[in-house]
Amino acid sequence: MIVLLTGGAGQLGHELRRQLPSGVELIATSRCGGDGLLPLDLADPQACRQAVLDLRPDWVLNSGAYTAVDRAESEPELAHAVNGGAPRALAEALLQTGGRLLQLSTDFVFNGNQGTPYRPEQARDPLGVYGASKAAGELAVEQVLGGSGRGVIVRTSWVMGPVGRNFALTMLGLHRERGAAGQALAVVADQVGGPTCTHTLAAACWRVLQTGLEAPVLHWSDAGAASWYDVAVAVGELGQQLGLVEQPAAVRPITTAEYPTPAQRPGYSLLACNGSRALLGLEPTHWRTALRQLLAQL
Repeated sequence: MIVLLTGGAGQLGHELRRQLPSGVELIATSRCGGDGLLPLDLADPQACRQAVLDLRPDWVLNSGAYTAVDRAESEPELAHAVNGGAPRALAEALLQTGGRLLQLSTDFVFNGNQGTPYRPEQARDPLGVYGASKAAGELAVEQVLGGSGRGVIVRTSWVMGPVGRNFALTMLGLHRERGAAGQALAVVADQVGGPTCTHTLAAACWRVLQTGLEAPVLHWSDAGAASWYDVAVAVGELGQQLGLVEQPAAVRPITTAEYPTPAQRPGYSLLACNGSRALLGLEPTHWRTALRQLLAQL
């Protein structure tokens, strides 16, 4: 099986490469290339189409994305080019070659108002540019490949890994810095979602490819629900247990209103994942357990 991976230098791409199953020929790409990666700019639709037409992969695993949620508010064209245009271009080329597409998406395609876990079949209603651009990518996959059953969308949330830039690593650094100085952290406590570690998400993605599932939309996050405050506290506690932090900082809960950002975020974006876990035949890992496993890799 030949797999074309986008976003190979990102935190999920790194883990997908690390978990590469036997029998898979992986062609990994990133925007700038290097380090064994081919260059592929997802903002260039013609480059995306040509890569598929030239390489003719059995699957494209599109883990690359524009993920700067706040910056997207001032760079909407770039966000839509990468998150909406690239999936459409990849899908159009795959329609010609006969390959399949796994499109990574996000809980930000929902507005967060309902207060119960979002099901895969629910209608999209994003709040900001980032969510709208990812929703456009989903729509493109559905429009181009929906009739053929060769497009699979995997929505996930609050992704964290041992490399790259993410909330867990940021909090770990702040616990070291603020804890040593006897200073507290203030972290938003009224946004609730499902933390997801890259090692469990990568395993789910590879299972989709290996089983050839034709489910149009799957949801995947680690088990349980949390606020950003909960995750920040857990990073301090687990970091100390693992010897990564000498003295965790105290964490003070604050509201979203007390921490204004350019992009509006969903207040509740938990994804309903039980059906997807059953289809994939994968047991859930609680987010705190997965977070400990992540931190143990550092």
